[in-house]
Amino acid sequence: MRNIVSLQQAIECVESLSLEEQDLLIELIQKRRIEQRRQQIATHATQTLESLEAGTAKRGTLADLRADLLEEE
Repeated sequence: MRNIVSLQQAIECVESLSLEEQDLLIELIQKRRIEQRRQQIATHATQTLESLEAGTAKRGTLADLRADLLEEE
């Protein structure tokens, strides 16, 4: 089972690290967040392409989108 750590506990753990370790941790977290975001973008792109192929995606201009949104209200 995963240990649940409060945000305050995590901050205290990070503060107990050396400055070099803190810098390394920040860099590692930033890289992981970038990779997570890339994965999300890739997943959305795949879903969009599947929708286009299935004919369920709508295409149009910004004006078309606004008109569609206003019709739904």
